[in-house]
Amino acid sequence: MVQNHLIETISASIFAIAVVHTFATKYFERLAHLNPRHAGLWHLLGEVEIVFGFWALVLMLALAAFGDSGDTIRYLERQNFTEPLFVFVILVVAGTRPVLYIARFLVNQAVRFVPLPEQMAFYLLVLTVVPLLGSLITEPAAMTLAALMLRDRYFIQGVSKHLKYATLAVLLVNVSIGGTLTAYAAPPVLMVAATWQWDTSFMLAMFGWKSALAVFINAGAATLLFHRALRALPAQSVMPSEQASPMVVVLVHLLFLFAVVFFSHHPVVFMGIFLFFLGYTEAYPRHQDPLMLREGLLVAFFLAGLVVLGGLQKWWLQPLLAGMSADTLYFGATALTAITDNAALTYLGSLIEGLSETAKFALVAGAVTGGGLTVIANAPNPAAFAILGHGFEEQAISPIRLFVFAIPPTVVAIACLWIFF
Repeated sequence: MVQNHLIETISASIFAIAVVHTFATKYFERLAHLNPRHAGLWHLLGEVEIVFGFWALVLMLALAAFGDSGDTIRYLERQNFTEPLFVFVILVVAGTRPVLYIARFLVNQAVRFVPLPEQMAFYLLVLTVVPLLGSLITEPAAMTLAALMLRDRYFIQGVSKHLKYATLAVLLVNVSIGGTLTAYAAPPVLMVAATWQWDTSFMLAMFGWKSALAVFINAGAATLLFHRALRALPAQSVMPSEQASPMVVVLVHLLFLFAVVFFSHHPVVFMGIFLFFLGYTEAYPRHQDPLMLREGLLVAFFLAGLVVLGGLQKWWLQPLLAGMSADTLYFGATALTAITDNAALTYLGSLIEGLSETAKFALVAGAVTGGGLTVIANAPNPAAFAILGHGFEEQAISPIRLFVFAIPPTVVAIACLWIFF
């Protein structure tokens, strides 16, 4: 009993340190400039994607030291790493030139029907249509496509810091709630859908229209707020990913993408598909940009670390959720999501016996509402950090500043999902 209490205390303490570390990454980047001799180490600790993987290693070493190395290994073997593997694969596949080309082509065609200047219309559509598309192609794929289009169209043009943070905040919130139109695309929904028998028709009725309303309000508000900056941007030059790809190549890439999405819960299958995909890209390199393997591995490392650390937080999270009323549960889940993965939060809630239908809705709605507040709140968020991070000063995103900018779109999501309930 004493041994279990010690392990719980160690795991909670290291988890808390890891959360604090995510908010202090810019401090390590500054240390790298102040102390060039150890700049490599400080840069490593300043990468937000490294944080949870690093502290998961510390936790495993601590558990092996204070407990039994065999038990530590068995704990790792019991964890489910499907989500980190899937996010890695989908980020690499969705980030290829042919997939990005067809996505951008479709958005450019839709721009013609929006009565706004081109740069404003493109911005609005990327922050609305693409996050909602996450309900079909999964949130990680939608996040990857939207982040790449925003990077190439706006972030590389030296837009203001405020525009970058506001755009990133709206993107994270909109992707988090935009995946709730179906029962399989958003990780926090997927964790409870089978247990609570929620299907796509239920999601559309209870979540879908409210989420879509919040997505359009958030994107529309950001577009209006920064309309002068967006209108002032020069005409977009053609990027490599905008160069026409042969339709056969595009179709093959889309086939790989949809196959990975279809088998997203079966890592043995989608990893096999991914290996065939790597072979195909090697066979036709002239139609490819460099694959985003580094970014994908960093994101997978972050999420795997979150799985390892989060698996030992059940002892305090589950009783905390079980003791809340529906209103408290909604706002509590929104707040807790900021410091723990929202899918882990809803999974723990699904294990609680006797939850009312109102409480179930409150838990999931709160989890997706808070999914844009921090990098750890929602599984696709690290992908956006990896893709857009180099567009910020010091090539790092300030988690505190992001949190502040994410509050307004989160409030909009609260208004749409809870007040309209």
